[in-house]
Amino acid sequence: MKMLRHIRDALLQQEDINFLLTNRVPRVALTRFMGWFSKIRNPLVRELSIGTWRLFTELDLSEAKKTRFASMHDCFTRELKDGARPIDPDPAVMSSPCDAIVGACGPVAGIEVFQAKGFPYSAAELFGDAQAVEPFRGGTFVTLRLTSSMYHRFHAPHDCTVEEVRYLSGDTWNVNPIALKRVERLFCRNERAVLRTRLASGEPVAIVPVAAILVASMRLHCLDVLLHLRYRGPDRVAVSVPYRKGQEMGWFEHGSTLIVFAPKGFVLADGIETGTRIRMGQALMRLPGPRPDA
Repeated sequence: MKMLRHIRDALLQQEDINFLLTNRVPRVALTRFMGWFSKIRNPLVRELSIGTWRLFTELDLSEAKKTRFASMHDCFTRELKDGARPIDPDPAVMSSPCDAIVGACGPVAGIEVFQAKGFPYSAAELFGDAQAVEPFRGGTFVTLRLTSSMYHRFHAPHDCTVEEVRYLSGDTWNVNPIALKRVERLFCRNERAVLRTRLASGEPVAIVPVAAILVASMRLHCLDVLLHLRYRGPDRVAVSVPYRKGQEMGWFEHGSTLIVFAPKGFVLADGIETGTRIRMGQALMRLPGPRPDA
């Protein structure tokens, strides 16, 4: 097993090979196939699928609420044991909505942000609406990348109300760092949703789940439909659904990315920088106001 993982790591660390294997393939067709295959409820298929998944990732199921899964999809979308992710109780803190590795983050330069060093993109293009991004002009953003082995559900970063969901269909490029350094405006090309929320304290916050190869579907509890590549419903849905800080909002059906936007006055929490590993519930940003050590 160790030798196989060594070979795996050696191959995946070769950027050209990694990019070829994860992007220069029929992405949409492969994603649709995986959506079907992962839901097969057959013990042999399940065990072979999860065994192969373990071979290529650092899959840890010790925190999962269930110990047996009906399918690979069931494992992908697993819930965690109660108390596995403590939520930062400080009302001045906006917590991470998911387990992730922090990608590009920092100030929004006008309405421009970065997916990787030297690769800017327009938040207006990401949102699909120039007016919707205006509350975040000059604000703060943080990119949260979920690997395939991570916990895939995402949660409310603060007490808030989801006011609108906008769905934008698109491609299914991989969202790993290698692709982000090669594909311009990648997040703006991929399938995504924009969740426009308002905190209980009044500030707007946007959460943008971006799908990727093998995932391209997301379930939001505030909607009664599954958002996926074949979705043909309205692309903008007004809702009014309240959430408590830490309450589950939905899930991806594989690893992907969440991008969080906050307006001026919000700052990244201590220790939040590119490459930081963070768990759902840990401090992500601080709301406007005096710092506790000021």
